[in-house]
Amino acid sequence: MSRVLLHNPSCSKSREAVEALRSEKDLEVRKYLEKPLDEAELRELIKKLDTPVSSLVRIKESLFTEAPFDVNNPEEVIANLAEKPKLMERPILVSDSKATIGRPLEKILPAK
Repeated sequence: MSRVLLHNPSCSKSREAVEALRSEKDLEVRKYLEKPLDEAELRELIKKLDTPVSSLVRIKESLFTEAPFDVNNPEEVIANLAEKPKLMERPILVSDSKATIGRPLEKILPAK
């Protein structure tokens, strides 16, 4: 099973996730600001999420407060995150069947 960590290096929680998961085999770290998710990838991510689509959006970011949209509407979330990936919550651990937002970080850490 391959897994992808959607990572923003400027985010402390995201850096903590990379550090905590660094020994994981088959883990790809994707810097999603450098390589943004396209609309098809965002649709797939939303299907795999274990939380409402609204949890995917960083509503406290100035990009959102300056131009808010309906965070409960998947199509609006997809269009806006494809255009402004900085609005996506992070870190997110994505597997073949599930996606989990690492807030709190313990949600994505391996069970001990």
